[in-house]
Amino acid sequence: MTKEKTYRILTINPGSTSTKIAVFEDEKELFGETLRHSAEELGQYESLADQETFRRNLVLEALEEHGVTIGSIHAVCCRGGLLRPIPSGTYQINKAMVDDCRDGVLGNHASNLGALIGDQLQKETGTPAFVVDPPSVDELSVSARYSGHPLIRRTSLFHALNQKAVARRYALEIGSKYEELNLVVCHMGGGVSVGAHVQGRVVDTENAFGGEGPFTPGRAGSMPVNEIIWLCFSGKYTQDEILDMMTKEGGMYAYAGTTSVQEVQRRAKDGEKEMQDLLEAFCYQVAKEIGGMASALEGKVDQIILTGGIAYSETVTEELRRRIGWIAPVTVYPGEDEMLSLAQGALRVVRGEEVAKEYRV
Repeated sequence: MTKEKTYRILTINPGSTSTKIAVFEDEKELFGETLRHSAEELGQYESLADQETFRRNLVLEALEEHGVTIGSIHAVCCRGGLLRPIPSGTYQINKAMVDDCRDGVLGNHASNLGALIGDQLQKETGTPAFVVDPPSVDELSVSARYSGHPLIRRTSLFHALNQKAVARRYALEIGSKYEELNLVVCHMGGGVSVGAHVQGRVVDTENAFGGEGPFTPGRAGSMPVNEIIWLCFSGKYTQDEILDMMTKEGGMYAYAGTTSVQEVQRRAKDGEKEMQDLLEAFCYQVAKEIGGMASALEGKVDQIILTGGIAYSETVTEELRRRIGWIAPVTVYPGEDEMLSLAQGALRVVRGEEVAKEYRV
């Protein structure tokens, strides 16, 4: 019997102060490593894009240390950056994508470096490079795009990679297909996003990076509009200060002085009433968002999936089960296995199960 071909995939996930890499043989991880970067190392570069060569060389050095040659890699798959709205899928990195990531069309984020690194590896080695389900995946229904004012249009910016991956994982485990199920998927980590998945499409979700949804460890989430307007025009804060207040110093940090959910739980367990109330409020807001997405599915929910780092907390997941278990059964996949999700996206293409999409402006 002919042995099926195996594929070796290099995955790259740039973060603000680190670059995570892993090499997979099919879906088996051969090794994974986090390459950390000091403030001094990164401080010598004027722009985020200028870090590309530095980070790429570190990736190649790490491969060499593990005895892996770049020539043995069948595909490179990088975390997608803040791209223009696109359908879900695996995209081969091209010039249009690289230009948008370099220019920061939707913002400058470390994940934008993924396309830049992948593009250079692709050019130098001929190995195809991809991104999978970047945060800008946008499959919203017409109704979900209405904001309440024509000058403001709702957009989708969420944890697409992990939401799609756990949805496919659940479908595989029950012997079904993602495209046959109606799911509500809730990612809870540094950010929180909840998606209404209808037969393979996320027809409603938040712009989780732009202020919508429940509060998170560091983000304020949806806020009363009038209060925000008054704050902006109070003369007490600059635009940057208010943005930090909403996106970095809001949520649990604003109330508890920490973004650590474990710390909030410990203090709640030690009897701090404020921390007990804060945890309950977090679960309350997440449950309301899940309920809203269930209504977007007209109540026809096959399963609710809880995922992300906060899903490791039994305190949180059990409270959410209590609040939302009446809607549909609940499955918990704690953590976010981004590297495996990237590898699986590339594998679907190199195996011929899926055709790589073209990113267009």
